[in-house]
Amino acid sequence: MQKTKAMYILVVEDEPKVASFIKKGLEDYGHEVTIAEDGDKGLELALGSQWDIVLLDVMLPGLQGMEVCKKIRESGSLVPVMMLTALGTIEDKMEGFDLGADDYLVKPFEFKELLARINSLHRRNSKSDDQSAILYLADLQLNTNKHEVLREGKLINLTAKEYAILEYLLKHKERIVSRTELTENIWGQGFDTGTNVVDVYINLLRKKVDKNFSQKLIYTRVGFGYIITEKHNENQE
Repeated sequence: MQKTKAMYILVVEDEPKVASFIKKGLEDYGHEVTIAEDGDKGLELALGSQWDIVLLDVMLPGLQGMEVCKKIRESGSLVPVMMLTALGTIEDKMEGFDLGADDYLVKPFEFKELLARINSLHRRNSKSDDQSAILYLADLQLNTNKHEVLREGKLINLTAKEYAILEYLLKHKERIVSRTELTENIWGQGFDTGTNVVDVYINLLRKKVDKNFSQKLIYTRVGFGYIITEKHNENQE
């Protein structure tokens, strides 16, 4: 079995069989795993130590997983959080993403898929960002240090996933970003690209970034993907 660089992983899961299954599998790959059996203990541990990733069940005794995720983000922590749940509707996923979750894995799942998602999240989180802290396009500004977005000097409030999508588009401005590229870099490899979650988030982002401004910046290139640009053409909508 190929070993990888050890990660410190917190698993917040109240089902003993599921927790044991995850713990054993991850430890076989050389990772250090700590289990919390309820939301209150999970939050305490999440905020009390440095973790490479938090695996967080939604349905928990005490604090529910969504609330734990929300409080982790409110603390300022940027630790990658993957939600584990039997609730797999688009609405459920969007709630988790909007509260700051980085990925969403629906039970039951194969261990190899869990491991692939964990490795993908860890790689994304470990990438050094050598670009400017401020990303610009026309009158739109995104501050990657403060996670702040301004247009015409006015603050625009975005959810965590809306922000991540806008940041990615701005880092690749003036070129088409395919749906597959966007999902792999924002949601991770293995995310179901057959859903319309991406379209939903693009539409939500447009309403906040474009709707009340005369110049539109975010466009769909039918059959190809999305682009953020000052140069609109007839093939974009």
